[in-house]
Amino acid sequence: MNHAIADSTLAFAGIIQAAKLVQEIACHGQADQAAFEVCIRSLFETNPKDAVAVYGSVNAVRKGLILLQDQLGNQQQKRDMELTKYVISVLHLERKLSKKQDMLKTISQGIEMAREQARLFSFSHENVIANLADIYVNTISTLPPRIIVNGEHGYLSTPDNANKVRALLLAAIRSAVLWHQCGGRRLQLLLNRKKILHEIEKLLGNP
Repeated sequence: MNHAIADSTLAFAGIIQAAKLVQEIACHGQADQAAFEVCIRSLFETNPKDAVAVYGSVNAVRKGLILLQDQLGNQQQKRDMELTKYVISVLHLERKLSKKQDMLKTISQGIEMAREQARLFSFSHENVIANLADIYVNTISTLPPRIIVNGEHGYLSTPDNANKVRALLLAAIRSAVLWHQCGGRRLQLLLNRKKILHEIEKLLGNP
């Protein structure tokens, strides 16, 4: 297995999985709980040995891998342009964030505080999610252009859902950081599309 491609593919699956969950909550008011917890837990894996360690297992980002397969595949009817827009926005903001060391430090400190809170409750407890949402609001959401989430106002106006969306966007940014650390670059998505699709098939076959 080409570990560089495997790790960057898993990281990108993490981005797209978090973005899809944002979309699900915004449009339906709920999302896959197991996939949601994977995304939230990834925020606390700050010193992983590889991409798998960030998510716990390959199977933990299976949803993201399948979505990435659809987005990169030849069947255009499977592509979700709104999802693509979210992912592109996340990648753009991550690059801006990478140049702001003070903001990165603030995020890191906030996550450590949330980690202590999670030890008392759980990683997906509403108090922890609210804390993570506040981190996003006070840091990344101040960078232009802000990510505009489309959906049903009734769902998005609910505080718990709004917090989940923001925490998931923070998780998407975390996976984008990992993707770049693994050598991921936007141009590679075009130039190495077939290699990435082949890697996805291998990963899905070996959870």
